[in-house]
Amino acid sequence: MPYQISVKMKILCFCLFISIFFIRCKSGYKIHKITYEEESRVMNPTPDYLNLYYWAAHPGKKNPSDSIPKALKTEERDTVADVFFIHPTTFTEKSIKGSVWNASLNDAELNLKTDYTSILYQASVFNKDCRVFAPRYRQAHIYSFFCDDKTSAQSALDTAYDDIKKAFESYLLHFNHGRPIIIAAHSQGTVHAARLLKDYFEAKPLFSLLVCAYLVGMPVPENYFSSLKPCTDSSQTGCFTTWRTYRNKYVPDYIQKEMFVSVVVNPLSWSIDQQRIARDYNKGAVLFNFQKILKSTNGAQIHQNVLWIDKPKFPLSFLSQRKNYHPGDYNLFYMNIRENIKCRIDHFLKK
Repeated sequence: MPYQISVKMKILCFCLFISIFFIRCKSGYKIHKITYEEESRVMNPTPDYLNLYYWAAHPGKKNPSDSIPKALKTEERDTVADVFFIHPTTFTEKSIKGSVWNASLNDAELNLKTDYTSILYQASVFNKDCRVFAPRYRQAHIYSFFCDDKTSAQSALDTAYDDIKKAFESYLLHFNHGRPIIIAAHSQGTVHAARLLKDYFEAKPLFSLLVCAYLVGMPVPENYFSSLKPCTDSSQTGCFTTWRTYRNKYVPDYIQKEMFVSVVVNPLSWSIDQQRIARDYNKGAVLFNFQKILKSTNGAQIHQNVLWIDKPKFPLSFLSQRKNYHPGDYNLFYMNIRENIKCRIDHFLKK
């Protein structure tokens, strides 16, 4: 009997937690829906990156990447570098999979979702030391990564990448002016960022401006780049760092089937060795409540192609059975990443 009561209480608490979370998320950004709808009505379906509408984040417009958790309001900010951030897949509507392959740039609901998820919770990590540039692009539907129609999927990804290239070239021509550059991305964004690094940085003059690349949430095979190397410490520049986050002892089937070795860098040590780093070294996660920094949520250890973490400690975390922490790849290490960005930029400027 006590066990049954305990289970019922857990289910009740979990439902309450989920309800509160989704109500907060919905009310947190849906209030901007009318503004987004009005803007999208007059825009062209193909991007013009001289128009700030086509940027989810840009120093010339107020946007969620400018946001700072309450505890950081007094920190000094010095945006001496730029980050070109490519957001992950937010185009996930199941009812259209296989029929619509690329997102519309005039989809107000999708733009709103992107801005108040990825741009707020991920791109904001860079705003202490970087101007943030994050283009809207005709992202491929999430189905592109799982379907059997590889031709249509690749075409969708190519369409998305064409927008990314156009945005980056516009950024270089009109906004960069020789400033240091960080390339950063998550999930689908990392697929495009890796291509961008090959096309514009590897063995090219622009490499001299590259501080670092954060290629998070997708595998980067160890032989993907010919000259760009993984970062092996916290201050190295002209390198890339990458990881995918899962619970200790868990490796999904699709990763077990990978026929390559993927680079993994531990964001608590910024090393590629397999030493376990304790949760005490985690300087702060930023999770559902953007305003709150949660210290020592989890440790981390590299295991083959992935990053394993302890079960994170946060309010009501005992209710979670999650094993795949892909949505939290940035957020679980928010403060460590924020500190690392400054460290790499400082060393880049000294060089």
